[in-house]
Amino acid sequence: MQFSDKIYNAKPGYTYDDFLLVPNASWIEAKDVETKVNLTKDIQLNIPIMSAAMDTVTEANLAIALAQEGGIGVIHRNITQEAQVEEVKKVKSAEDITVRDVVTISPESSIETVQDIMENESVSGLPVMENDKIVGIISKRDVRPFLKSDAKKLVKDIMTSEVVTIKEDISSEEALDIAYENKVERLPVVSEDGDLVGILTIKDILNQDQHPNAALDKKGEYLVAAACGPFDLDRAMALDEAGADIISIDCAHAHNMNVVKFAETIKDNIDADLCMGNIATREAAEDLIAHGADGLKVGIGPGSICTTRIVAGIGVPQVTAISEVADVASEAGVPVIADGGLRYSGDIAKAIGAGADVVMLGNLLAGTLEAPGDIVTMNGRKYKTYRGMGSIGAMTGGSGGGADRYFQELDKGTHMKHSKL
Repeated sequence: MQFSDKIYNAKPGYTYDDFLLVPNASWIEAKDVETKVNLTKDIQLNIPIMSAAMDTVTEANLAIALAQEGGIGVIHRNITQEAQVEEVKKVKSAEDITVRDVVTISPESSIETVQDIMENESVSGLPVMENDKIVGIISKRDVRPFLKSDAKKLVKDIMTSEVVTIKEDISSEEALDIAYENKVERLPVVSEDGDLVGILTIKDILNQDQHPNAALDKKGEYLVAAACGPFDLDRAMALDEAGADIISIDCAHAHNMNVVKFAETIKDNIDADLCMGNIATREAAEDLIAHGADGLKVGIGPGSICTTRIVAGIGVPQVTAISEVADVASEAGVPVIADGGLRYSGDIAKAIGAGADVVMLGNLLAGTLEAPGDIVTMNGRKYKTYRGMGSIGAMTGGSGGGADRYFQELDKGTHMKHSKL
């Protein structure tokens, strides 16, 4: 093939602005549309939304908010391994309505002591413990009549001794029925051995119902993904141990065969599903699927803040990339994630029409209250900082995790004094 043939025989590539969806007759109302999708072979979301693994987009707060609506967040890796593990744990424990750090009291304590603890800890009731077993419950209602007349009275003299407890594996509905039946506001949760595990309140159970569409795992905890470097096995294993449902290989060019090969090692050492990216061709999809990918992230340089196509001169127009990867992935039953270039809600519909199962958002979520970017006020208006992971700030800030995403060596002497919006 001549060099000129590459130019004249190149097939056209398309992106979102090149298309509109043609309307057709439909009996389906918008409120009746089914939005459940597979994110990987084994994990389902209630909405097809995933947040980008960027340090100004996704940490625990945004991941929790997104999971509550039925999507999933990818905790970025531009922090230390330990800090990223903690972010994952925050998400996994956020849906746990059992208060596990419980303040307790001894039956030999005075009413005066009980009152002080309740005020300092901002609680309205305390489990009474003796020999590591719960022997009673005391509340503000029990204490109030004796505060002025007999504050030295002991807990054991006025506590409720007949304690209604529940086991850890009980459902929220069953717990609520027990609380109403026994006319109590709080239920101590105990293990099979009778040890106190935590406290469950009616208020917390009812608040749980505010997010009926939440994306939950089999334990009832919020789904969360976490980004990992293409060769960082230790981090992948630590995130898996912390409870991440998906480990997302975070690489600008995932069709690097060293990355593809090492993915097998990561997959063999984790229980979580493995999402791989980024890619833009059917050949890349074939290789990644053959090496164990449970989900494929598509997009080389389409992001609103990404300069990959300018700096490196590579990329494939996003709609073309999605459709080519989807041709291969759909036959293998592997979901496709469209990452980047989604500026409007209509682009999401176009991405799904082109073959994507899920879309990954960065820019559209970076301005939310839950995003970790700093708030900056300019001309009386508030903005949030947002930067690409290939920026100098991202590659030298935090743990420098953005550097190896682009196969860069981090110069420890480099630093950034400030960054512009």
